Amino acid sequence: MHVLLVEDDDELGTRIGRGLTQAGFVVERAANGDDGLELGLQPQIDIIVLDLGLPGMPGLEVLRQLRARGVTTPVLVLTARGTWVDKVSGLNEGADDYLTKPFHLPELIARLNALRRRSWGRASNLLEFQDLSVNLATGEVLLANAPLELTALELRMLKYFMSRVRHVISQNELVEHLYSVDGMRESNTIEVYISRLRRKIGADKIKTLRGLGYRFG
Repeated sequence: MHVLLVEDDDELGTRIGRGLTQAGFVVERAANGDDGLELGLQPQIDIIVLDLGLPGMPGLEVLRQLRARGVTTPVLVLTARGTWVDKVSGLNEGADDYLTKPFHLPELIARLNALRRRSWGRASNLLEFQDLSVNLATGEVLLANAPLELTALELRMLKYFMSRVRHVISQNELVEHLYSVDGMRESNTIEVYISRLRRKIGADKIKTLRGLGYRFG
């Protein structure tokens, strides 16, 4: 899942970004409201973690403009402000969840997973297809009830495929959701990981549609 973190505190932003990456998220970082708005308009972003106390454009204004421009990406507001008035203001501007600093990173990850399930229309942390299952919370993958070892990128790819069973996914869309802006984004790298993933889960699960992309299932 591609997460945009809009946080001006460099130490906190680095810590959150590192934790989310270790949990299997692809993380983009913006340190002010103007950059946050620009990145938040990008279609590859799946969830936005938005601090309210930002330099430049305030967080609430970023949220207001995103919603005014039709962006429906789930937003979790992250702030040191803890009064009920601040919470109501954020929710009224279109926030989907609210977390007050200080917080524990596992709680943030749990809330992001809950927002992901909600945006995908799911009530469970489990993605299942035929003999394959992925636990979104733990990252555990089972094939025919046996544990399956995947690399971090293979796991991100499998999660994305299994969240869009039978949908046509272009190579460009896959690249945008697997890599950060400054990450390695060569299209031929995707082919390599597709091939490796097929060998592990079964070649018939991922179909190549020439000129279109891929379809899982």
